[in-house]
Amino acid sequence: MCAPLHAHTFRTVAMRCQTCGDATSPAYNECQRCATPLGLPAVLPGRPTYPVRGFGLAAAVAVGAATLAYLPGALFPLVGMRMARSAAARRDGDLLLGAVVAEGLFAVLYMVALLVAGVLVIIWTWRVRRNLDAFPGALPSLGPAWAIAGWLVPFANLVVPARVLANVARDSLWRRRTPPLVALWWAAWLLFLFADATVNKLDNDRYLELAETPRSRAEFTAYHDHYQRALGPRLVPALVCLVAGASFVVLIRRISAAQQDRLAKAAPAWPGWSAHPGWPTHPGWPAHPGWPAQPGWPVQPVTGVSPQVAEDPSVTSPQVPPGSGGTIGA
Repeated sequence: MCAPLHAHTFRTVAMRCQTCGDATSPAYNECQRCATPLGLPAVLPGRPTYPVRGFGLAAAVAVGAATLAYLPGALFPLVGMRMARSAAARRDGDLLLGAVVAEGLFAVLYMVALLVAGVLVIIWTWRVRRNLDAFPGALPSLGPAWAIAGWLVPFANLVVPARVLANVARDSLWRRRTPPLVALWWAAWLLFLFADATVNKLDNDRYLELAETPRSRAEFTAYHDHYQRALGPRLVPALVCLVAGASFVVLIRRISAAQQDRLAKAAPAWPGWSAHPGWPTHPGWPAHPGWPAQPGWPVQPVTGVSPQVAEDPSVTSPQVPPGSGGTIGA
């Protein structure tokens, strides 16, 4: 007579995502918060990664400096009106020439600040995009080269930088959708480019109508009226410049902090570790002895006695790989 069956209690051990720390479920192939495939580390071993905290801070400071450098030129009509009144009272055309020189210096200062910010932003963009290649679960739609070319190629620079940053923001900040901050930044930036170009053209056309060497009071007054009319339109690009600059600074800081925190979770390297020829691999991912098999991964069959176990004519022992870990590039 068979012995009665005893009830067994099965306990499910909840695994935690190595990227965000949330509990994972075997019902899904990836973490529902950060999209990291189950069982994979936060950073793929063997993939080059780049620190972004320092460059992120430098780029954010440069963007903020360029934003502030634009404001003196935008608000210069306030100074121009005072100088035009003084020139009319003294009948001194040199004061009007001084106003032109001062405005030109502000424009040069802004262009230098914009150039420095542009170089740092391009380097930072390339680094944060390159790091996505080492993040399991990231799905970049454009290659790292577009992180540079996207800013420089005409017409493409109206769309590509936003696409690259949207992708980086989603995969770095664990968002299923593009964060609204990306849309706010890019919309404000495009509006600034259009408004600034339009206002500058109108100002230049009106300035060419003024007397080159004013002599009468009416000619001096015309300069005052020119600066007075220019003030209102210039406030539009100044406002959207502040919005674009502030939102981009916040975006840079958030992405940099998120990526740097993830890089800090990279597993330490094993001394002398190298992949075994028999371990399974997945397209685009390096082989690793401790990773669990995922759907679609090829399984290496057991073909003989393990080289690490003494041969026994009656016992065959499969090789047991070491625990999970890895190495990252500097």
